[in-house]
Amino acid sequence: MNTENVVIAENLYKRFIAKPSKKTINALTNINIKIPAGKLTALIGPDGAGKSTFMRLICGLMTPSEGNLTVLGINTKDNPQEIQNRISYMSQRFGLYEDLSIQENLDLYADLHGVSKKERRERFDELLKMTGLEAFTKRQAGKLSGGMKQKLSLACTLVRSPELLLLDEPTVGVDPLSRRELWEILQKLVQKEKLTVLVSTAYMDEAELCQKTIVMHKSKVLDVGTPEGLRRKAADKCFKIQPPKSMPSRLIQTKLLDDKENIIDAVPEGGAVRFIIRSKKAFDNIKKIDGNLEIQKVDSRLEDGFMTLLSEYENEHNDDDDNIKEKFHIEFPDKFEISDQVDIEVNNLVCKFGDFTAVGNTSFQVHKGEIFGLLGPNGAGKTTTFRMLCGLLPLTSGSLSVAGVDLRKARTQARANIGYVAQKFSLYSTLSVEENLKFFGGVYGLKREKLKKRMEEVKEQFELTGMETKPSGELPGGFKQRLSMAVALLHEPKILFLDEPTSGIDPLARRSFWYQITALAAEGTTIIITTHFMEEAEYCDRIMIQDQGKMLVLGTPQEVRENAGENVKTMNQAFIEIIEQNRLQNKII
Repeated sequence: MNTENVVIAENLYKRFIAKPSKKTINALTNINIKIPAGKLTALIGPDGAGKSTFMRLICGLMTPSEGNLTVLGINTKDNPQEIQNRISYMSQRFGLYEDLSIQENLDLYADLHGVSKKERRERFDELLKMTGLEAFTKRQAGKLSGGMKQKLSLACTLVRSPELLLLDEPTVGVDPLSRRELWEILQKLVQKEKLTVLVSTAYMDEAELCQKTIVMHKSKVLDVGTPEGLRRKAADKCFKIQPPKSMPSRLIQTKLLDDKENIIDAVPEGGAVRFIIRSKKAFDNIKKIDGNLEIQKVDSRLEDGFMTLLSEYENEHNDDDDNIKEKFHIEFPDKFEISDQVDIEVNNLVCKFGDFTAVGNTSFQVHKGEIFGLLGPNGAGKTTTFRMLCGLLPLTSGSLSVAGVDLRKARTQARANIGYVAQKFSLYSTLSVEENLKFFGGVYGLKREKLKKRMEEVKEQFELTGMETKPSGELPGGFKQRLSMAVALLHEPKILFLDEPTSGIDPLARRSFWYQITALAAEGTTIIITTHFMEEAEYCDRIMIQDQGKMLVLGTPQEVRENAGENVKTMNQAFIEIIEQNRLQNKII
């Protein structure tokens, strides 16, 4: 066995035959990768890049179409079972048994892996302490928050000490506090047990915590190196500008993204807009937007290098034919004002489940065309609030009106004005893209020519043309999200509810998604969104942060950062600071 590298891929190919077209699809093309022993390695890339396929090949769950793959010195074609006996794999849909307690789940996985009674006692104590679950061993897995479920999943994966740990997007749907704790656990395992970890992630700040990065795109490996090496690809290309007070940062962002010839990327950050230039001509075009905009140079981040690398690939292969602006036919306003019209009115909202108060005495308003963010850790009550706003859950007390309709008196009427994208893919997986659109269009009351017209429009807007016959359950994560959005917007609702719509979606897809959301808001659609990507909160006009059923803060992104403390620069820092301050005060009281 090669002691330096735990995984060696040489000229690796994996092909699938698509049904019913019988077309050959290259999932992996000429992959040459080495995974070093005793280190954290990040696997990053857009949806459909081939990351999950590569992990399944390492596990011996699939066989290569061509080339060689050795894991722990064993060729995966020769003895996949021996490899599986020595590694642990946590997939995106790791199977916890929700009716079993934390302790019963651990016992079950220990039984499956043949861990002795003596060995498991010491191992369980260590894992429960490391994950902070020792006080909750009798609690059912189904009653845990998202962050606690992910920690339990990791603990179950590690009931034995593996020689290689594979994690396929382990922090999807997990709040920033829980993400930080999960990564602290991983780093301790690498240091203490010299564990080798290969982790696929959509979070670029997580990739920065690894010793090695592998970038994949469209079945190929684009780059192998260190986080620092990837950051350097955007060196001297990164800048930021502060928008005028009359314009939200997301509108400046869209104007920058329209200049694709000279600008690679642009994102809101800390009240400013961060961007990567392709050419210095970008500065001349920025002055045309507003001659008083001050441009400041900033250090590059790993995400900047990632976006630069993808942009270079697309330019070289002439694949970049995406023009979202034309698809949405939107002209963004030069000035922005929140409408006086109130689309959602919440007064003293309370929701109880028995003696447990999930949401306690919350009041706020959302205006027409506003992007309103509901933030909070897993278990904070934001999904319960969200479901009450959508009319999916009755309120215990208080009042709630949506689009001028009282949800207590006319829930069905209110729903006609609402589009909803659920946290988990909730369309019919066995139906094709076309069949899902047709079915839900009928549910929304669209008929014949109107339905046909709207189906064509949303397919074009969300780049689903050509995928009509594909079963929706077989779509990559990014395309599932697009289909969910297309379905939610078929009946042109006044209000769009988005429950963690970008969970597990790569940075490239998130840019496209937020351009679309900005366009919808500019047209007058009211957007309510929950997200665990704190940088996405920068797109919102106002944000509400909840924890333990209570509203902690409500205001613009700038007001929330100021509320968190003097030295807080980013929304991620603000979120963690506000939650930790609240929990500390509650303990003191």
